[in-house]
Amino acid sequence: MRPRKRFGQHFLRDPAVLKRIVEAIDPAPDDPVVEIGPGEGALTRPLLEKLVRLTVIEIDRDLAARLTSGKLDVRCADALDVDFSEFPRGLRVVGNLPYNISTPILFHLARYADRVRDMHFMLQLEVVERMVARPSTPEYGRLSVMLQTRFSMQKLFNVAAGAFRPPPKVESAVVRLVPLAEKPACDEKVLERVVREAFSARRKTLRNALKLRPEVLEELGLDEKLRPENLSPTDYVRISARLISPKSP
Repeated sequence: MRPRKRFGQHFLRDPAVLKRIVEAIDPAPDDPVVEIGPGEGALTRPLLEKLVRLTVIEIDRDLAARLTSGKLDVRCADALDVDFSEFPRGLRVVGNLPYNISTPILFHLARYADRVRDMHFMLQLEVVERMVARPSTPEYGRLSVMLQTRFSMQKLFNVAAGAFRPPPKVESAVVRLVPLAEKPACDEKVLERVVREAFSARRKTLRNALKLRPEVLEELGLDEKLRPENLSPTDYVRISARLISPKSP
């Protein structure tokens, strides 16, 4: 199959990389596993050797039609439209995500974190570095905060461009996401708004970026001269919780 640019297709083909991914996932036969973007089935096949059943979500109708196995449940759909709550709790999600829509997919999946056991994805290296970035680093931003409030994340290993057909113009990496035991102690929509506003003005001071009164910052123990990139995910949760408290400004 010729990769289609409109779907951001880069087919993983390196057997050594595929072996490392399957070893990292380490699936048990009865695990409920969903693979997003199976493409030509390079990862699908070794997963099927380990699993009793595997669900795959493929947006490309031609590719979906070629995925045939009695152990496969093939869904021809856009992963952004899939309601992952229909799958059993303890769900394990894997895949080589299309790099052009990887961030929307990650945010979509984060809504189902309480149903997920773990997720393993191949992503653009730059995106993975943003996901796991620490505060006060250039890579730290909205993606870092929103995912770190829901998941513990670890970059597992880098993957060279030559492992794909066609080779992408960027380096890649495999990342593991494991949901945290507790949800953020605040309204998630408020958290999303606060983080979006903060990083849309990341070079401003915290007081100006979020328009918080000095007494509110003092109450939270935050220096008004700090910038959005200096705050931890926990700080953003505390700010969001404060904004919906009875004492909100």
